[in-house]
Amino acid sequence: MSKKIQAIRGMNDLLPAQSPLWQYFEDQVRDLMARYGYDEIRTPIVEQTALFKRSIGEVTDIVEKEMYTFEDRNGDSLTLRPEGTASCVRAALEHGLLHNQTQRLWYQGPMFRHERPQKGRYRQFHQIGVEAFGLEGPDIDAETILLSARLWQQLGLFEYVTLELNSLGSPEARAAYRDTLVSYFEAHHDVLDEDSRRRLTSNPLRILDSKNPDMAAMLADAPRLMDHLDAESKEHFERLCALLDAADIAYEINPRLVRGLDYYSRTVFEWTTTALGSQGTVCAGGRYDGLVEQLGGKPVPAVGFAMGIERLVLLLETLDLVPDEARGALDVYLLPMDEASTATALLLGERLRETLPELRAQLHCGGGSFKSRLKKADKSGARLALLLGEDELAEGSVTLKYLREEREQQRLRQEDLIAALTPLLEGESFA
Repeated sequence: MSKKIQAIRGMNDLLPAQSPLWQYFEDQVRDLMARYGYDEIRTPIVEQTALFKRSIGEVTDIVEKEMYTFEDRNGDSLTLRPEGTASCVRAALEHGLLHNQTQRLWYQGPMFRHERPQKGRYRQFHQIGVEAFGLEGPDIDAETILLSARLWQQLGLFEYVTLELNSLGSPEARAAYRDTLVSYFEAHHDVLDEDSRRRLTSNPLRILDSKNPDMAAMLADAPRLMDHLDAESKEHFERLCALLDAADIAYEINPRLVRGLDYYSRTVFEWTTTALGSQGTVCAGGRYDGLVEQLGGKPVPAVGFAMGIERLVLLLETLDLVPDEARGALDVYLLPMDEASTATALLLGERLRETLPELRAQLHCGGGSFKSRLKKADKSGARLALLLGEDELAEGSVTLKYLREEREQQRLRQEDLIAALTPLLEGESFA
């Protein structure tokens, strides 16, 4: 017997029972982006490897350890995208979207990183990202954060998430701070773990983000980047905080929040939750004013964020915040009681879908005894079965069988069926 082929570890199938939850979340996002004036952009999942080395940074964990990189038949080095911002910038530059104009863009799709799979963290994962180009003030930073806050409000998550803020300052201020930080860490070299010692020469700011409890006291006393900001970055951050205060958005200033990608500058932020254990970050982003120039364009200020769909859907499920209508259950099951009734049931279903576009109706197919047909109707999860048999055909009627309520079944004329089903779509009891 040949070996059974299974999905690649960390790359998961999305099964029919899960799809409605994703569609619900994605619909909420799509509606929100339109309300804020963001346009969708779709980019390929494969890019030139150089794009991510130049944007993310060659000494980051993503580039060094996590990217899926391969050579194609022409010998070109290609990479499955590990994040969406670099691809979005590349597309905007390639198609002239940033020439003397502002852009507010959003995207969704799969990303790929070769990490150790665990709950809420996968090798193929899906993100929704937001990128705003050509705006340098703290007002767009604030609106970006408010956009994400409104999504939490729509989903019922707002009370379960916390906004953390920091500023990384200008590249020049951060370089000076880097020297100060390295000196501090070198003085505490014996406390650093192996990973932090490796980062000491490559990316020392990431040491601040360590979760190692043995380093907690030392990190708490480390020099704060906030104390080394240049004047413009300090003013930018203060104005951002004032705008969030005016909007009544609570936040915590986290001096250890540095983000893992090289291209960030000034504002960085994360939305975190305690409801998912160690996988607490559900949305992260910030300002990356130097990235467009870094990838070959003229200097363009930019800010954005990304959120993981898997983690947010898991959060909605964990907190039991998925509304019933998002679970994709059928409204009615069209059940011909014999073969002679099948054509009538088929056409009735089409008339119902034409008149009630939101109705979720499924036709019984495949024959079987009446008892087996009823079992399939119940298994479908529909609230109501519409029975059509010899008597119903003769009368031009249909029998309503309640599958989820203790009620007597009733017979209606087919022309009265629309009025009877309308309350079903409005979340009310049947007439």
